[in-house]
Order: sequence, then C-alpha cells, then structure tokens
Amino acid sequence: MNKIPLDARRARAGVFGFFFLAGFVMGLWAAGLPSLNDRLDLGPARLGSVLLLISGGALVSMLVAGPLVDRWSSRRVCWIGGPFSGLVLLGPALAPSYWALVVLAVVFGIGLGVTEVGMNTHSVEVERRYGRPIISAFHGTWSLGGAAGGGLTALMLKAGVDPQWLLIVAALVVPFLYVPAARLLLPDPPAHAASPESGTSRGSSLGWGLIALLGLAAFAGHLSEGAAIDWAALHARWVLRTDPAMAPLAYTIFSVAMTSIRLLGDPIRARLGSVRTIQLAGLFATAGYVLVLVSPATGALRVVCAWTGWALAGVGLATVVPVLFSAVGAAGGRVGRALAMVTAFGYSGLLLGPAVLGYVAEASSLPVALIIPAVLAVVVTLTGTPAIRALNHLPPAPAQDAADHPEPAPARD
Repeated sequence: MNKIPLDARRARAGVFGFFFLAGFVMGLWAAGLPSLNDRLDLGPARLGSVLLLISGGALVSMLVAGPLVDRWSSRRVCWIGGPFSGLVLLGPALAPSYWALVVLAVVFGIGLGVTEVGMNTHSVEVERRYGRPIISAFHGTWSLGGAAGGGLTALMLKAGVDPQWLLIVAALVVPFLYVPAARLLLPDPPAHAASPESGTSRGSSLGWGLIALLGLAAFAGHLSEGAAIDWAALHARWVLRTDPAMAPLAYTIFSVAMTSIRLLGDPIRARLGSVRTIQLAGLFATAGYVLVLVSPATGALRVVCAWTGWALAGVGLATVVPVLFSAVGAAGGRVGRALAMVTAFGYSGLLLGPAVLGYVAEASSLPVALIIPAVLAVVVTLTGTPAIRALNHLPPAPAQDAADHPEPAPARD
C-alpha cells in the first residue's frame, strides 16, 4: 500500500471542510426561502424566477471558473470562491425588494458556481494524490452540511430568532470558517506545470465529444436526482394518496439512501472499478424508478413499493457524480475546463428537470412525467460506460506530469 503524503491528507481534510460549508450555505438558503418569500411577498412566480436566476448565475460562473482553475490552480479559486459564496448570503438577507433580489440572486449564484468548480477540481487532484477513490465521501459531506444548515434554521426559528438575522450572521461568519479549510489545500503546482504553454498533457486531450458524453451522463443523473428531490413527496400524496404527514418520508428515504452510499461508496468503487460502478448506478436507479411507477398497481403494498423504489434510486444515483468527476480527474493534466463543463451539464439537469416534469405532469399526469427520469437513469449507464472506458484508454501522461505527480492515479478497472 502506498504511503499517503502528509500534504494530501491535510488537503483531504480541507476539501471535507469546503464541501460541508458549501452544503451548509445551501441548507441555510433553502430553509430560509419561506421567510424570504413572506418578507418580500414574492409568490410562486417571482420565487421561481429568483431560483432560475441563481441557477443561471451559477452556470455562467462555472464555465468561467474552469479556465481560471487551469490558469491559476484550483487552490486559488477555492480561496476566492469559498469565502465569497458565504459572504453573498448578505444579498438575499438584506434585499429590500424583489428587483434588488433579482440582481443579488445572480451574484449569489456566481458565488455558488465558482465554489463548486474549485472544490470539485481540488477533490479530484487530492484523489489523484491518494491513488484510491475518496471523492464520494466529499459529496456525502455536502449533504450533511445541507442538513446542518436546514436543522440550524429550524432550531433558530423555534427559538424565535429572525431568519433574516440568521442569514446575516452566517454571511459574516462562514467566510472566516472557509479560511482554515483553505489553508489545508494542496499547494499550487510548479509554474512550468500550471502554465498553459507547458505542452500538452493527458488531461488536455479530452475532446469535446468525450466531454459531451460525460456531460450527458451527468445531466441524466442530475435530472433523475432532481426529480426525486422535487416530486417524491408529491407522488406519495397525489398518486398514492398517503397521509400528508407520511408523504415527505418518500424524499427522506431517498435522501438518506443517497447520503449513506456517498459516505460509504469509495470502498465500493475501489473494489468494483469505475465502469462497473456506473453500470450498477444506472441499473439501480432504473429499477428504483420502475418500482415507483408500478407502485400504484400493487394495492396495499403501494407505499412500501414506492419507498423501496426511492431507496434504490438514491443508492444508484449517489455514485454517478463521484464516478464521473473521478474519471475526469484520473485522466491527468489540467482538468478545470473539462470538469467545469461536466458540472455545468449536470447542474442544468437539476435546473431543467423540475420544470420539465411539471409541464409534463400538467399536460398528462405525474406518473407519465416520472417516465422521463426512469429513461434517463438508463442513459446514465449508456453514456457513462463508454465515456469512462474512453478515458481509461487515453494515452499515458507525459513524463513531466508524472514527475510532478508521482503518486498513482486512482484504480479504475
């Protein structure tokens, strides 16, 4: 077994900190939405526009952050993006009107997008140094951070604390919490390795076709995930006619399954390899959605059938993003631009998914709409498998890259 360098172990702790804090910020934001809606009297349409603008700002900043990572290093982008993403919580917290919130929502989205690209790119760099899969646990930590943010908001509301003040305090404190995590990150690579003029590397050989294939797999996985997040509870209430208090358990089961597998998924991927893992991810997710779709026909077992389906979908979709990001990172070289593109593809799935399913459900029914994520779960395997195999067969990295990163890349297959 290779001895893990001290700087890699320190950087792993730093990346855990970044993922937790990024999830924490999102948890605070999401849990504070009802109060923001009440304070500014937004309503569904205006609130939907704000969410769309946040996603749009994040998408644009992701595409800009990728080249910046390749030029400056993921460490520097993390140093900027992390504290900035916390500080811009002040925008929604202090917005005096809807039109001010429109502008500040874009700024908030920019902070989220830059941080996403920076920390995800650094995570694949740390995994490359480790020589074994470690990325999945980072994404599980993001989910824990989101739960912590939501839980803190609930506790403060119960204690009578104004949620607006909670966001203001968080915006002032969280940037400082990013600093100790940022100090643990890997040092910047040597100038000759980071320079765009330093010749070609294996990572720079990722063509647009391969990036598009990886992006399609990420899009399919994120849309299927977004479908569960937004529609699992509504499916239980509208289609299965469950009690209102029981309906949210459908999403809870999905979320617990996904978070658990992400926290425990690295040894699984190390044993199975990336290709087999992405194949099983699509298989489990597809089987889960099939159970959800047939659950109304199972009579007294309909709720158990649906819950089992959401659990299987969570198990399968949990590994999609970690596997794809790890595969890009294992390609070696400068991966910022490629990873930013794949991240943007996936993020667009989360953005478009709820709206598309809503329109289809309105035109037909929710079960018909849920056929879309079921089909896309198959697409995860159909596109992810050849993309990862193509990455595995890229030519070896130049000797200079090998000298700069002597640790072996994570085992694939």
